[in-house]
Amino acid sequence: MKRFSFFSAVSLTLGFAFLYVPMLILIIFSFNESKLVTVWAGFSTKWYVSLLHNEAFLDAAWVTLRVAVFSSTIATVLGTMAAYVLVRQGRFAGRTLFSGMIYAPLVMPEVITGLSLLLLFIAVGVDRGIFTIVLAHTTFSMCYVSVVVSSRLATFDRSVEEAALDLGAEPFDAFRSVTLPIIAPAVISGWLLAFTLSLDDLVIASFTAGPSSTTLPIKIFSSVRLGVSPEINALSTLMIGIVTVGVISVSIMTKRSATRQARDERAAIQG
Repeated sequence: MKRFSFFSAVSLTLGFAFLYVPMLILIIFSFNESKLVTVWAGFSTKWYVSLLHNEAFLDAAWVTLRVAVFSSTIATVLGTMAAYVLVRQGRFAGRTLFSGMIYAPLVMPEVITGLSLLLLFIAVGVDRGIFTIVLAHTTFSMCYVSVVVSSRLATFDRSVEEAALDLGAEPFDAFRSVTLPIIAPAVISGWLLAFTLSLDDLVIASFTAGPSSTTLPIKIFSSVRLGVSPEINALSTLMIGIVTVGVISVSIMTKRSATRQARDERAAIQG
């Protein structure tokens, strides 16, 4: 077993410092009394109270949450269907074109995607708003869901599904009762990835959003251009806290599930 060298320790420390020291500074200054974000004037939580009364940020957060839920759900359904077709249908006419169109948003610059969608909505006469943002986010996040689900379907043991078909189940019933529960972790992972990408998106949303549908990233970006407000530090700290709690919770549940599965396997072997 290789020893953990001094060089590895230094590299790891510098890497984590580069990633997390800016976040730590942001969290500290979110409790700053002063309006100047770079001058410490004492501990205070007044910016969190002010944030809770800021209607502009609250409305933007509500729009962002609705867009993320709707777009990630639609993207998960469409991405799962696309992955099933690519993995299970084998060779068919237009497969190369179909797969290329599915994976194109992965390598397409976001500014190109946003501009093309803007021109499309203008051409068909659709007013920009929450509906257009949902369509735009579904377009670019569906490919990520398809990649995640395709990797799981590629390693799926089809004998279980074939056994259900041999027992008289219809193809859709076999998929719903056998295939879907097995690939559910991949589907959930795809939904979470699409949800995160939607929450984080700024470029595409800025092209497809209307005057009454400002998302939280757009609101933060427009506010930062006029100067960093302590309320933005407080908002960012809350978002970091939510993500941290979510990651820790998922890690604990995964560890407990693995421990429970290992215990059941040992009990089955001993029995």
